[in-house]
Amino acid sequence: MVQSASAERSTLRSDYSNQGKGLKMKVMLVKDVYKLGHAGDIKKVADGYARNFLIPQGFAVLATEGALKQVQKIKAQAEVRRSSQNNELKGLADQIKDVTLTFAAKAGDTGKLYGSITTQDIATALSEKVRFEVKRQQVDTQPIRVLGEFTAHIRLTMDLVPEIKIIVHREGETAESAAGHAEPEQAEKAEKAKKSGGRKAKEEVAAEEPAATAE
Repeated sequence: MVQSASAERSTLRSDYSNQGKGLKMKVMLVKDVYKLGHAGDIKKVADGYARNFLIPQGFAVLATEGALKQVQKIKAQAEVRRSSQNNELKGLADQIKDVTLTFAAKAGDTGKLYGSITTQDIATALSEKVRFEVKRQQVDTQPIRVLGEFTAHIRLTMDLVPEIKIIVHREGETAESAAGHAEPEQAEKAEKAKKSGGRKAKEEVAAEEPAATAE
Protein backbone atom coordinates (compact mmCIF):
# COMPACT_ATOMS: atom_id res chain seq x y z
CA MET A 1 0.00 0.00 0.00
CA VAL A 2 1.43 3.40 -0.92
CA GLN A 3 0.01 5.18 2.11
CA SER A 4 -2.39 4.33 4.90
CA ALA A 5 -6.10 5.07 4.46
CA SER A 6 -6.12 7.57 7.34
CA ALA A 7 -3.03 9.35 6.02
CA GLU A 8 -4.52 9.51 2.53
CA ARG A 9 -7.82 10.92 3.82
CA SER A 10 -5.92 13.55 5.80
CA THR A 11 -3.83 14.48 2.79
CA LEU A 12 -6.91 14.60 0.59
CA ARG A 13 -8.74 16.96 2.95
CA SER A 14 -5.72 19.26 3.05
CA ASP A 15 -5.27 19.11 -0.71
CA TYR A 16 -8.94 19.77 -1.49
CA SER A 17 -9.10 22.72 0.89
CA ASN A 18 -6.28 24.37 -1.05
CA GLN A 19 -7.79 23.84 -4.47
CA GLY A 20 -10.47 25.82 -6.22
CA LYS A 21 -13.24 24.29 -8.26
CA GLY A 22 -12.07 23.03 -11.63
CA LEU A 23 -8.33 23.13 -10.83
CA LYS A 24 -5.97 20.30 -11.66
CA MET A 25 -4.73 17.76 -9.14
CA LYS A 26 -1.43 15.92 -9.45
CA VAL A 27 -1.79 12.18 -8.93
CA MET A 28 0.32 9.07 -9.36
CA LEU A 29 -1.34 6.17 -11.14
CA VAL A 30 -1.03 2.87 -9.28
CA LYS A 31 -2.85 0.95 -12.04
CA ASP A 32 -2.97 1.32 -15.82
CA VAL A 33 -5.80 3.63 -16.89
CA TYR A 34 -6.96 3.50 -20.51
CA LYS A 35 -6.37 6.78 -22.38
CA LEU A 36 -4.68 8.30 -19.32
CA GLY A 37 -1.46 6.46 -18.58
CA HIS A 38 0.43 3.52 -17.13
CA ALA A 39 0.96 2.63 -13.49
CA GLY A 40 3.69 4.84 -12.03
CA ASP A 41 2.93 7.79 -14.34
CA ILE A 42 2.42 11.21 -12.76
CA LYS A 43 -0.59 13.02 -14.19
CA LYS A 44 -2.44 16.27 -13.67
CA VAL A 45 -6.18 15.59 -13.82
CA ALA A 46 -9.38 17.45 -13.00
CA ASP A 47 -10.05 17.65 -9.27
CA GLY A 48 -13.42 15.91 -9.60
CA TYR A 49 -12.03 13.10 -11.76
CA ALA A 50 -9.38 12.34 -9.15
CA ARG A 51 -11.64 12.70 -6.13
CA ASN A 52 -14.70 10.92 -7.49
CA PHE A 53 -13.14 8.17 -9.60
CA LEU A 54 -9.38 7.63 -9.73
CA ILE A 55 -8.59 7.73 -6.01
CA PRO A 56 -11.66 5.96 -4.55
CA GLN A 57 -11.48 3.24 -7.23
CA GLY A 58 -7.84 2.56 -6.38
CA PHE A 59 -6.42 3.71 -9.72
CA ALA A 60 -4.34 6.56 -8.29
CA VAL A 61 -3.08 8.29 -5.16
CA LEU A 62 -2.03 11.85 -4.58
CA ALA A 63 1.49 12.52 -5.85
CA THR A 64 2.92 13.17 -2.41
CA GLU A 65 6.62 12.97 -1.60
CA GLY A 66 6.12 9.59 0.06
CA ALA A 67 4.17 8.18 -2.89
CA LEU A 68 6.74 9.36 -5.42
CA LYS A 69 9.45 7.32 -3.67
CA GLN A 70 7.64 4.17 -4.77
CA VAL A 71 7.31 5.05 -8.47
CA GLN A 72 9.91 2.57 -9.68
CA LYS A 73 8.49 -0.26 -7.58
CA ILE A 74 4.96 0.38 -8.89
CA LYS A 75 6.20 0.54 -12.49
CA ALA A 76 8.13 -2.72 -12.15
CA GLN A 77 5.18 -4.58 -10.63
CA ALA A 78 2.82 -3.21 -13.29
CA GLU A 79 5.17 -4.23 -16.10
CA VAL A 80 5.17 -7.84 -14.88
CA ARG A 81 1.35 -7.82 -14.65
CA ARG A 82 0.97 -6.17 -18.06
CA SER A 83 3.31 -8.63 -19.77
CA SER A 84 1.45 -11.58 -18.28
CA GLN A 85 -1.95 -10.21 -19.36
CA ASN A 86 -0.71 -9.43 -22.87
CA ASN A 87 0.63 -12.95 -23.32
CA GLU A 88 -2.59 -14.46 -21.99
CA LEU A 89 -4.93 -12.36 -24.17
CA LYS A 90 -2.94 -11.99 -27.40
CA GLY A 91 -4.73 -14.91 -29.03
CA LEU A 92 -8.12 -13.43 -28.12
CA ALA A 93 -7.09 -10.04 -29.52
CA ASP A 94 -6.13 -11.68 -32.83
CA GLN A 95 -9.52 -13.39 -32.90
CA ILE A 96 -11.50 -10.24 -32.09
CA LYS A 97 -9.84 -8.02 -34.70
CA ASP A 98 -11.41 -10.03 -37.52
CA VAL A 99 -14.96 -9.87 -36.11
CA THR A 100 -17.88 -8.13 -37.80
CA LEU A 101 -21.10 -7.80 -35.80
CA THR A 102 -24.36 -7.30 -37.63
CA PHE A 103 -27.51 -5.87 -36.03
CA ALA A 104 -30.99 -5.59 -37.51
CA ALA A 105 -32.88 -2.61 -36.12
CA LYS A 106 -36.06 -0.62 -36.56
CA ALA A 107 -35.39 2.82 -38.04
CA GLY A 108 -37.19 5.79 -39.54
CA ASP A 109 -37.03 7.01 -43.13
CA THR A 110 -33.92 9.10 -42.37
CA GLY A 111 -32.05 6.08 -41.00
CA LYS A 112 -32.32 7.13 -37.36
CA LEU A 113 -32.89 4.17 -35.04
CA TYR A 114 -35.86 3.84 -32.71
CA GLY A 115 -33.50 3.57 -29.74
CA SER A 116 -29.81 2.72 -30.07
CA ILE A 117 -27.22 -0.04 -30.21
CA THR A 118 -25.55 0.21 -26.81
CA THR A 119 -22.18 -0.95 -25.55
CA GLN A 120 -24.02 -3.73 -23.71
CA ASP A 121 -25.58 -4.92 -26.99
CA ILE A 122 -22.13 -4.99 -28.58
CA ALA A 123 -20.49 -6.72 -25.62
CA THR A 124 -23.17 -9.42 -25.54
CA ALA A 125 -22.98 -10.10 -29.28
CA LEU A 126 -19.17 -10.17 -29.25
CA SER A 127 -19.07 -12.51 -26.25
CA GLU A 128 -21.29 -14.98 -28.10
CA LYS A 129 -19.10 -14.70 -31.20
CA VAL A 130 -15.71 -15.31 -29.54
CA ARG A 131 -16.90 -17.46 -26.63
CA PHE A 132 -15.25 -15.15 -24.12
CA GLU A 133 -17.00 -12.74 -21.75
CA VAL A 134 -16.55 -9.15 -22.87
CA LYS A 135 -17.96 -6.49 -20.53
CA ARG A 136 -19.66 -3.33 -21.77
CA GLN A 137 -17.00 -1.23 -20.03
CA GLN A 138 -14.44 -2.73 -22.43
CA VAL A 139 -16.32 -1.50 -25.52
CA ASP A 140 -15.01 1.91 -26.56
CA THR A 141 -17.68 3.58 -28.68
CA GLN A 142 -20.68 5.87 -28.46
CA PRO A 143 -24.19 4.38 -28.63
CA ILE A 144 -25.08 3.89 -32.31
CA ARG A 145 -28.23 5.78 -33.26
CA VAL A 146 -28.36 5.47 -37.06
CA LEU A 147 -28.09 2.80 -39.75
CA GLY A 148 -24.64 2.27 -41.23
CA GLU A 149 -21.19 0.77 -40.75
CA PHE A 150 -19.13 1.62 -37.66
CA THR A 151 -16.05 0.55 -35.74
CA ALA A 152 -15.46 0.03 -32.04
CA HIS A 153 -12.36 -0.70 -30.00
CA ILE A 154 -12.33 -3.48 -27.41
CA ARG A 155 -10.10 -2.80 -24.40
CA LEU A 156 -8.48 -6.07 -23.35
CA THR A 157 -5.34 -4.50 -21.86
CA MET A 158 -3.55 -1.17 -22.24
CA ASP A 159 -1.62 -2.61 -25.19
CA LEU A 160 -4.26 -4.89 -26.71
CA VAL A 161 -7.17 -2.87 -28.10
CA PRO A 162 -8.45 -4.68 -31.20
CA GLU A 163 -10.94 -3.00 -33.54
CA ILE A 164 -14.18 -4.61 -34.66
CA LYS A 165 -16.63 -3.70 -37.42
CA ILE A 166 -20.32 -3.13 -36.67
CA ILE A 167 -23.05 -3.11 -39.32
CA VAL A 168 -26.52 -1.83 -38.44
CA HIS A 169 -29.17 -2.41 -41.09
CA ARG A 170 -32.91 -1.96 -41.25
CA GLU A 171 -35.08 -4.90 -40.24
CA GLY A 172 -36.21 -6.76 -43.34
CA GLU A 173 -33.26 -5.55 -45.42
CA THR A 174 -29.81 -7.02 -46.03
CA ALA A 175 -26.62 -5.96 -44.24
CA GLU A 176 -25.31 -4.54 -47.53
CA SER A 177 -28.11 -1.96 -47.48
CA ALA A 178 -26.49 -0.29 -44.45
CA ALA A 179 -23.55 1.01 -46.52
CA GLY A 180 -23.71 4.76 -46.90
CA HIS A 181 -26.47 5.17 -44.32
CA ALA A 182 -24.31 6.62 -41.54
CA GLU A 183 -24.89 10.33 -41.16
CA PRO A 184 -22.03 12.85 -40.80
CA GLU A 185 -23.53 13.78 -37.44
CA GLN A 186 -22.82 10.29 -36.09
CA ALA A 187 -19.16 10.43 -37.15
CA GLU A 188 -18.85 13.87 -35.60
CA LYS A 189 -20.27 12.64 -32.30
CA ALA A 190 -17.90 9.68 -32.29
CA GLU A 191 -14.91 11.96 -32.78
CA LYS A 192 -16.03 14.21 -29.92
CA ALA A 193 -16.46 11.14 -27.72
CA LYS A 194 -12.83 10.11 -28.32
CA LYS A 195 -11.60 13.53 -27.26
CA SER A 196 -13.71 13.53 -24.08
CA GLY A 197 -12.37 10.13 -23.02
CA GLY A 198 -15.72 8.39 -23.35
CA ARG A 199 -17.23 9.88 -20.17
CA LYS A 200 -20.40 10.94 -21.97
CA ALA A 201 -20.79 7.43 -23.34
CA LYS A 202 -21.04 6.01 -19.83
CA GLU A 203 -23.91 8.35 -18.99
CA GLU A 204 -25.77 7.69 -22.24
CA VAL A 205 -25.42 3.92 -22.09
CA ALA A 206 -27.12 3.81 -18.70
CA ALA A 207 -30.14 5.61 -20.10
CA GLU A 208 -30.46 3.77 -23.40
CA GLU A 209 -32.88 0.97 -24.25
CA PRO A 210 -31.66 -1.83 -26.56
CA ALA A 211 -32.85 -1.21 -30.11
CA ALA A 212 -31.87 -4.42 -31.82
CA THR A 213 -30.68 -8.00 -31.66
CA ALA A 214 -27.43 -9.31 -33.07
CA GLU A 215 -27.57 -11.70 -35.97
